Amino acid sequence: MKNSQVYIYIIFIFILSSCVPKKSIIYFQGNQNFDNPSSNYEPLIQNDDMLYINISSDEPIASEPFNLENQATSGAANNSFAIQKQTYLVDNFGKIDFPTLGSIDVAGYSVNNLKKLLKQKLALYFVKEPVINIRIMNFKVSVLGEVTKPGVINVNSERFTMLEAIAQSGDLTLYGKRNNILVIRDFQGIKTYNRVDITKADFVNSPFYYVDQNDVIYVEPKKSKIDSTAISSNVVSIFSILGFGLTVFLILRKV
Repeated sequence: MKNSQVYIYIIFIFILSSCVPKKSIIYFQGNQNFDNPSSNYEPLIQNDDMLYINISSDEPIASEPFNLENQATSGAANNSFAIQKQTYLVDNFGKIDFPTLGSIDVAGYSVNNLKKLLKQKLALYFVKEPVINIRIMNFKVSVLGEVTKPGVINVNSERFTMLEAIAQSGDLTLYGKRNNILVIRDFQGIKTYNRVDITKADFVNSPFYYVDQNDVIYVEPKKSKIDSTAISSNVVSIFSILGFGLTVFLILRKV
């Protein structure tokens, strides 16, 4: 009777330890005030960004000198090749070499602010009402840890949220810490380490709701996952030792 009670107690403890608290799983708990101060978020251009910049106007002859495409790939049938030739690499000093305009500081500018800067410079060359198209071509984020599909996500939009990154990674596993996600952000060579809690409703007001170029999102495993991994490896080791000992015992008995 005593042995059966011990077994029941062990099973009960195991069930309790296996239960996952509701608060550690559900997203957006608490007061849902979605007044997001980051609604006007724009990523800032960084060193090593690849920028696609195209200048057009009602007078093509006036805007032509300011496009790499027209200078290097005029008449190219392959549009993707033309776009590739039209990209500018932001160097380690935060500059790009622009046709006719020369070296331009672009690091730290948003896309919209860079458009304004280029319009001011083009006005000096009598380019009237230019249409400027700018895109960051190598915008990407990395998602690691307790998600279904960890990896690098290439982003086509310049407004990409952490939730979209998590969704494209197949969501967090049950073992992922939702209240302590690490965001490693690198801007102009300066790294910052930041923690966010997506179980809280006010997460949408966080400065890390939108991800930046080259952000690394790391989801830590819960202690239960770490402990279970350690226990599993120890169990395998114990059974291996017992199996070896049993084999030696049986051989010695035959001898």
